Amino acid sequence: MLASSVQLATRNLTRQRGRTLLSIGAIAFGVGGLIVTGGFVEDVFVQLAEATIHSQLGHVQVARQGYFAQGAGRPADYLIEAPAPLMRRLAALPGVDEALPRVSFSGLLNNGRADLSIVGEGVEPDKENRLGTYLTITAGRALAASDRFGMVVGQGAADALRLSPGNVATLVVNTEQGAVNTLDFTVIGVFRSFSRDFDARAVRIGLSAAQELLAAEGINTIVLLLKETRDTTSIAHAAALASGERFEIKSWTELSDFYLKTRALYERQFRVLEFIVLCLIVLSVLTSINMTITERMGEFGTMRALGNRGRDVFRLIVVESTVLGVVGSALGVGLGITLALLLSAIGIPMPPPPNADAGYTALVRIVPSVIVLAFTTGAISSMLASVLPARRAARISIVSALRQNV
Repeated sequence: MLASSVQLATRNLTRQRGRTLLSIGAIAFGVGGLIVTGGFVEDVFVQLAEATIHSQLGHVQVARQGYFAQGAGRPADYLIEAPAPLMRRLAALPGVDEALPRVSFSGLLNNGRADLSIVGEGVEPDKENRLGTYLTITAGRALAASDRFGMVVGQGAADALRLSPGNVATLVVNTEQGAVNTLDFTVIGVFRSFSRDFDARAVRIGLSAAQELLAAEGINTIVLLLKETRDTTSIAHAAALASGERFEIKSWTELSDFYLKTRALYERQFRVLEFIVLCLIVLSVLTSINMTITERMGEFGTMRALGNRGRDVFRLIVVESTVLGVVGSALGVGLGITLALLLSAIGIPMPPPPNADAGYTALVRIVPSVIVLAFTTGAISSMLASVLPARRAARISIVSALRQNV
């Protein structure tokens, strides 16, 4: 029954080739547009996520209980003493590529003429360089393990104090005992991340130099670099089990409020675009079906006079629209994938996003879930657009319908 209905619907559609091609084209362009837009939005998510991970946060961070809520102002109160055993356990977890220790501190950076309030990190340079693939060195070079009293500063901080590689600057901090300590550091390089606010105050020095500056052993956080970003949730759970109740675990998504808000914004925009495309497809198919029904009203009257019931007419019109939607959506999928590959090969130059200084090259990713969503949207909206016109055609009296043949 269904096969015969589809065959009859296909034959009817080929009779009106011009109108059928116009409707198929509208559906195909709508579906293709959804695929391209969804792939572009997905690329924004991926690039923003990787920039967040590989310039600042890593995939997972481990710290003492309370550090993430209160440790920014008092990092010395949340030191992890003797972290080596814990770091070995975390580094041995499946999927973990590296475990990086960090010491956090705040203080003043002085260039001999002015002071700037900074937020600093003591790091192991070699490990941080493997993590920080999205950090761009704009002057000088990256910090190395041999730079005992070397320092890299964010672009904004360097501009504010007019620092360049080779300059000497002084870090002033309060130690755990309440004393004021100072050390002179040579600027090795200037870096830029995706976040202008971070660059405006960020300073990084070697881990041992930071511990000497703070007159304290231990570290504040252990940052985990994973082999695959998609494993973040499972490895964060495994890290919690390996660390114990004294420590809290935060994934990069929990630490990046900017990423979560940006993702929510783009997702809402994509939902609006999807609704607009849905409306365009419905209106296009609805117009085509109304014109077709008006022209074929005599044909439907003849069908009723020969013994077909109103629901047979209803089914025929709905099946025709469904075939139209499936064919148009299939062509739209092919069009969308082709455009995605072409645009990705060329690249889409993008201006700097909010809170950033550097632009980037966007791609259009082929996302299976977006393709399924676009195809389903095209097919179902075409079918739904036919329901009201089909009901009207099915309910018209046989006599009124047959008059259209005269």
